[in-house]
Amino acid sequence: MTETGVDEKVIAKSDQWRELIAEQERSGISVRRFCKERGIGEHLLFYWRKRLRTVQQPVRFALVESGVAPAELTGRAELELVLVSGERLRIGTGVDGTTLRMVLDALRA
Repeated sequence: MTETGVDEKVIAKSDQWRELIAEQERSGISVRRFCKERGIGEHLLFYWRKRLRTVQQPVRFALVESGVAPAELTGRAELELVLVSGERLRIGTGVDGTTLRMVLDALRA
């Protein structure tokens, strides 16, 4: 297997765990119950949560364009935030929650 193939598998696995962790946090239920319902070990969730917090992932979705958005882009966003300044932040499907929080924090600063 090529090095790129290995990197892609690691990224995919990290993304899967990132989504599971975000899902557990949004659910409001305990880690124990969440893991039991999904058939995963609590120790794995804690391991990946710690691992992903220490690894800084590159931002993979932040495209900033000024001016009027082309018509073909307006229908693809699942969520659109309109800022006080009138600027719009379009958020597509599959956006990582941690990355989105980083962007929103940067906008508030």
